[in-house]
Amino acid sequence: MLYSVFSALASICYLFAAALGARFFIHMFQLNSYKPKVQLKWVKKNSRAYLGCHLALFAASVLCFAFIKTEAGFAVTAGCFCAAFLVSGLTKLPKRSYKTPLKYTKRVIRLIVTLFVILILPLLVPVIFGAELSVLAISICSLWLLLLPLLILFANMLNRPLELSINKMYIRDAKRILKSCPSLIVIGITGSFGKTSVKYFLDTLLSVRYNVLKTPGNFNTPLGVVKTIRGELRAIHDIFLCEMGAKNVGDIREICDIVHPKHGIITSVGPMHLESFKTIDNVRKTKFELADSLPQDGLLFLNMDDENIQAANHPHPHIAYGIDDHSGYYVTDLRISERGSEFTLHAPDGKSCEYKTALIGRHNVVNICGAIAVSNSLGISLEELRPAVRRLESVPHRLQLINRGDYSVIDDAYNSNPSGTKAALEALSMTTGMKILVTPGMIELGEMEYELNRQFGVDAAAVCDFVALVGEKQTKPIYDGLSSAGFPEDKIYVAQSLQDAMHKVYSLTSDGRRKIILLENDLPDNY
Repeated sequence: MLYSVFSALASICYLFAAALGARFFIHMFQLNSYKPKVQLKWVKKNSRAYLGCHLALFAASVLCFAFIKTEAGFAVTAGCFCAAFLVSGLTKLPKRSYKTPLKYTKRVIRLIVTLFVILILPLLVPVIFGAELSVLAISICSLWLLLLPLLILFANMLNRPLELSINKMYIRDAKRILKSCPSLIVIGITGSFGKTSVKYFLDTLLSVRYNVLKTPGNFNTPLGVVKTIRGELRAIHDIFLCEMGAKNVGDIREICDIVHPKHGIITSVGPMHLESFKTIDNVRKTKFELADSLPQDGLLFLNMDDENIQAANHPHPHIAYGIDDHSGYYVTDLRISERGSEFTLHAPDGKSCEYKTALIGRHNVVNICGAIAVSNSLGISLEELRPAVRRLESVPHRLQLINRGDYSVIDDAYNSNPSGTKAALEALSMTTGMKILVTPGMIELGEMEYELNRQFGVDAAAVCDFVALVGEKQTKPIYDGLSSAGFPEDKIYVAQSLQDAMHKVYSLTSDGRRKIILLENDLPDNY
């Protein structure tokens, strides 16, 4: 009787621990784009405490299996392991609200079902072979909790044939829908940074004349694009703006093989996702997969202010745009203040037009220039675009100026990069008031990460009155850069969290000056 009662209690506590642990690790797997290699690297870096504790728990269960032979002894052992399983589960309860919560997609649900089948296998041991083997079942349960991160990957591997089949079905359906819209103009948009902003700007400008569909938010993966086509593309649409993201060579080509873009724009090539790309050359090669996919009569727009794009020397004819380069669409008479930007844009045919926008920052102007170049090339006059440019709004968390009472926030928290930090600091420098930087630094920069963050600190020292660094370990390079530039130590605050940093910033005295707070980057939940 004791075997049955305590086996049931231990089973319930084990399933509690397994469910909460699985939820946590599946969430991280989703944030790591369901890539097993990336997940393994993340587990190795972030789960040492979990693995160490569960290794000790498994070792204890093996000893119990070897020495516990009585029903009373099993009852005591099972009680102890019930407590241990409960503690294991409680440690995986969410300690904070996630910026990107776990999405219970159909894929995740299928993964959970497969994992559940694997997780209940130890519970069948006493049922099939007798209650006397309940201690063995507890040992296997302890092992399963130890191996939980790997079991999720194993379940994913078992599901892989089904997932590939489903994905191929979705892709075939998306291609069928695109084929049914022969007059649809597909414009591919890619770049290390700036692509989402250009997409939103193009949506506003092209809507002056056309019915436009864009991939929502940062939907820039093959399945994100496919989901947009299957769910939103209609016969009334004239133009489909397709944002294309990449973390590996071949990713852009994969999307192009689905949508077959007519025209394309490459906004930038820079040190993003270098942990997977390894080199800038690979980044450039991947971004120019868009150019390789265009038809001969397709238009390719290139930001020729970007030195890495200049170095590409791609054979496809292109239309240049930028501020410094004057070979295509270019900007002169640029004036930027905290109230917005004004500039004159010149087209290749010699025509020009003055524009005003509420957006701030040089790189916003470059992105607007690119959007005007595409729109004008598709038949919309420079004059027609003036009201649309004035209506442009900041893309959320991308140099978004927010006024709040006695302080202003420049929200550039979406995804920081070396070019973006320079542009953000430039925008901050043009404001009047107490200039404050809040940042956790830049990530996924590979071997260049320390030096690029250190330089970020040097650049910040020339602009800021106060700097709040979020997280001691990852912001050390920025701290080193600030110190090397002679920035006062009492003007640097190292916070444990963003909330801690903002509390400190709000408490600062500004001597009557308006506080201008630049939020530069916000690390994802898996950091």
